[in-house]
Amino acid sequence: MNEESAYSSLAPVPATIYERGILLAFMPPSQRQRRIALASVLILSIVFVITAPFVNYPLRQFNAFIPAFDTAVFICQLITASLLFAEYTVSHSRGLLVLASGYLFTALIVIPHALTFADTFAPTGLLGGGSQSTAWLYLVWHFGFALFVIGYVLLMESDRGTAEYKGSAVGTISSIVTILVALVCGLTWVITAQERYLPRVIGADVSFMARHVPGIGIFLLGALALALLWRRRRSVLDLCLIVVMFAFLFEVTRVAVGSYSRFSLGFYASRIYSLTAATAVLLVLLSETITIYARLSTAIIRQRRERERRRMTIDSITASIAHEVNQPLAAIVANGGAALRFLANATPNLDETRAAVTSIVSDAHRAGEVFRSIREMFKKGGQEKAPLNINGLIREVLVLEREEFRANQVLVQTALNDTLPDVKGNRIQLRQVILNLVINAIDAMNSVTNRPRVLLLRSVIAESDGVLVSVEDSGTGIDPKYIDLIFDSFFTTKSQGMGIGLFFCRSIIETHGGRIWATSGNGHGTVLNILLPAVTAGIDK
Repeated sequence: MNEESAYSSLAPVPATIYERGILLAFMPPSQRQRRIALASVLILSIVFVITAPFVNYPLRQFNAFIPAFDTAVFICQLITASLLFAEYTVSHSRGLLVLASGYLFTALIVIPHALTFADTFAPTGLLGGGSQSTAWLYLVWHFGFALFVIGYVLLMESDRGTAEYKGSAVGTISSIVTILVALVCGLTWVITAQERYLPRVIGADVSFMARHVPGIGIFLLGALALALLWRRRRSVLDLCLIVVMFAFLFEVTRVAVGSYSRFSLGFYASRIYSLTAATAVLLVLLSETITIYARLSTAIIRQRRERERRRMTIDSITASIAHEVNQPLAAIVANGGAALRFLANATPNLDETRAAVTSIVSDAHRAGEVFRSIREMFKKGGQEKAPLNINGLIREVLVLEREEFRANQVLVQTALNDTLPDVKGNRIQLRQVILNLVINAIDAMNSVTNRPRVLLLRSVIAESDGVLVSVEDSGTGIDPKYIDLIFDSFFTTKSQGMGIGLFFCRSIIETHGGRIWATSGNGHGTVLNILLPAVTAGIDK
């Protein structure tokens, strides 16, 4: 089965709570993301305070503003709903389903809102509505969105583990879309065709209660949603929605305290708040989607390279075994046949038979030696050793891993002593050891987000006339009770490790007469140390 068919044969299954960590709704926010959210809220607050005294200042009437604004909101909300529905198909989270439905509801309700707005497409709007239709659609729009956000928070609080889901996620989404389209059509019909039965909420003759109570109700509902989000704020999505709800409250304040006149500063400012609320989650979703896609592409490329390296290794091993074992096996067959012929004579030739059997035993030992040498190759690497400079190997590894350092945002620092004596060893083996230690250090820093990821490689002359190489990372470190066990075979502290890499590193270093050990770093991380005898020390065995 090829790679493409292997991927296509995998049936989608609900993500566990651990796998959900790559999704926006379950990803813990970083300090940088918290600072961006705080800065966004502060900017919105400053704009609100500055414009508050001038909300009724008249500006130029621009009739095309409303359709342009509602079109932008429609597109942003529709794309956001699509991305949230996509995350729902992976996580099967009921909270995400409700939030996605809220964004789709908003995208749908802005269509009749734009069509019924007076002096936009017609003096009294389209769809046969009256003077109250646009205001009621606006109230339903914001009342509904606040309810959906509250539903999201409450359902996310109760959805802590793997969602037990039966049925098709696509079928569920299709049903939700159908229901929302029918709901919006029904509400539009009631608000336009039956507008005369609805209470009046705008106009000079409207009572104080009718003018302010709907807006105050929406404001309080939005404040409740914001309070629930603030109490939760466990994910990046929660953080984005907090910014959204702040913009939401600034927008609906005008409805709560009294409508601004059309095309005034307050009128345009409230639409800016609304557009901010529409785009906040969308921008973060797009950013995180691109990031996840880039990481996935990198992971697939690495997986393919690793698979290719393994295939080439297996091919080389197979060819080596076939070539080396073929000759002794052929000799064994030939000598075995000769021995049978000698024994089949009327008078068996025991001397020739003995010689043939002796040759069979010798060839069998030779075949065994082939397998033993292959095993030694994997355990110790090639046996050819020559004087070499360890700094050169370190620099070769740094060049090989340049892309990995860039992809993982690792800052590389070196402190290499240029007066080091040479060591006698196998270049391929020792380079592989250093490479393994560097890769382990990169992996150890993957989860670090609150400080720089620093990799330090140091080489010094040891007191025993040897060469000491240290690879230090700024990762999470290793539990002291495991630090002496990490070089044992099949022992690993990684969730997906095999416990082979450091074991082979120790085997290679010991065959070079050296020693490898680990210590805790200064404050953070781990230091892996390699001590190799120098050629000048006279230790050449």
